[in-house]
Amino acid sequence: MEWFSEWFADISNTFYRCFIRDDRYMLLLNGIGVTIKVSLLAVALGILIGLLIALCNLSHRRLLRGIGKVYTDVIRGTPSVTQLMIIYFVIFATVQWEKWIIAAIAFGINSGAYVSEIIRAGILSIDKGQTEAGRSLGLNGRQTMLSIVIPQAVKNVLPALGNEFIVLLKETSVAGYIGIADLTKGAQTIGSVTYDYIVPLLCAAYIYFLMTTTLATGLN
Repeated sequence: MEWFSEWFADISNTFYRCFIRDDRYMLLLNGIGVTIKVSLLAVALGILIGLLIALCNLSHRRLLRGIGKVYTDVIRGTPSVTQLMIIYFVIFATVQWEKWIIAAIAFGINSGAYVSEIIRAGILSIDKGQTEAGRSLGLNGRQTMLSIVIPQAVKNVLPALGNEFIVLLKETSVAGYIGIADLTKGAQTIGSVTYDYIVPLLCAAYIYFLMTTTLATGLN
């Protein structure tokens, strides 16, 4: 059993160096908080932007449809990391906002393109008779959409929106490119200090797994 004792001592020393010494576990705990903050704000912005773009794509006006198409094509056709860096280093270069807020805006803009297609599909899934019924009751197009169609569509799109939130939570792991101390960045910092990247990165991966699994269970 000597080999087991040596192996256990090795694991214990690694765990101590990575998480206990100098309170390095706080890098992960603080990173979890940042990741959750960015994700929540991003998903709220994504839903708002997605709803507006979905309405543009469903509009009878060519200009609005063109704006919606250009937005979804550009955002879905470029990497989220590139968008994040453009928004931080170019668009918000002179704005003195906290980094996590700018990151949340970038991820929200990215998510909005995907959410818009989810909402558009949900709206199209509602029978046209619902719209005709609203109009026959004297409601105009906007009132019919907001009071009759969208409330029914929400039920249909909730599962897909939940999946988008899970994907968004994982996508925020690239926020370290602009110097945000999120969960992944915290694991990288621990690795750079201890010269042991395997343990902190595996720990970060496990935390992401726990968060996404918990979220998926709650959505189900």
